Amino acid sequence: MANIKSAKKRILVSRTREERNKAIRSGVKTAVKKVYAAIEAGDKKAAQEALLKATSTIDKATGKGVYHKNYASRKISRLNLAVNKLA
Repeated sequence: MANIKSAKKRILVSRTREERNKAIRSGVKTAVKKVYAAIEAGDKKAAQEALLKATSTIDKATGKGVYHKNYASRKISRLNLAVNKLA
């Protein structure tokens, strides 16, 4: 355990950020799963609605620095491709 005050603070701050990032990542995973569930069911309308929400969730996570912009872009692109194949 750290003895220096600033090191103790760093531990607390990193723990807080870790929890926040974990919650955000979990939300993104849930949104993505909903898109793929709608695709599996063959429901194009539900898939498109879930895609909009998932895209928004991924963009927000990227804005908060949880994901790299290229990772987010790739993820959104693959989701779009999967939904468009449903046609």
